[in-house]
Amino acid sequence: MSRLTATFEKLKAENRAGFVPFVMGGDPGFDASLELIRALPGAGADIIEIGVPFTDPMADGPAIQLAGQRALDAGQTLPKTLDLVRSFREQDNETPLVLMGYYNPFYSYGPERFVKDAHDAGVDGLIIVDLPPEEDAEMCLPARAAGLDFIRLATPTTDDERLPAVLKNSSGFVYYVSVAGITGAKTGAAAAVSGAVERLQKASSLPVAVGFGIKTEERAAEIAREADAVVVGSALVDTLAKGLEKGHDHAIKQTVSLAEGLSRAIKTARKSG
Repeated sequence: MSRLTATFEKLKAENRAGFVPFVMGGDPGFDASLELIRALPGAGADIIEIGVPFTDPMADGPAIQLAGQRALDAGQTLPKTLDLVRSFREQDNETPLVLMGYYNPFYSYGPERFVKDAHDAGVDGLIIVDLPPEEDAEMCLPARAAGLDFIRLATPTTDDERLPAVLKNSSGFVYYVSVAGITGAKTGAAAAVSGAVERLQKASSLPVAVGFGIKTEERAAEIAREADAVVVGSALVDTLAKGLEKGHDHAIKQTVSLAEGLSRAIKTARKSG
């Protein structure tokens, strides 16, 4: 059983949603990034998304774009992101790790070589934002064959005609983007998100994680009452960025503190709701 499947089965048994923090790999530097990622399970992370920095992101808002640029300026690359995963796995062999990025770095690395190296490093799943289902042979199918889950995004504009293509060959979970826009934007209306989660849960046996625009404990709890997992990215990387004015240690402490609050809100949402 994969780490992602085991985690979602545990969450279901506990009748709670999972907390999925997103952080940019290599932001603000390799060592600080590793320290932050290692701290997240203790802060309540059930699954961790690690961003692969890219120069031309199309789905990322300002906070994550700046995080990617800080990481690139510090010398972060896709091979170094795999090094982050290997280093994390030296101390944690249970928390699922999902890499999220754009196809160009993976294509440049070489898809077949990458999926082998990623699996060997301890990566559990991939989200490649700009690789559509029509190109599954490029990366999705080799990844699945290598034992990696391939997670696809569904959005408010994914209609009934498009949904089967999105779900075909997807595994691990379905990532529902709550707004038709970039990360960090305003979250979709509660009723619309709830309806979308219900629609996806009926269309697939895969768990549904909701992300994009979830910044507060209150909003995270609201989503956690409906979805199988809640993804928070921009709020965390923005807190890290603001904390850097007082040094890496302060920035990591502030980011971990925010993660702890979000995790508590998500884990108690169904009991308090």
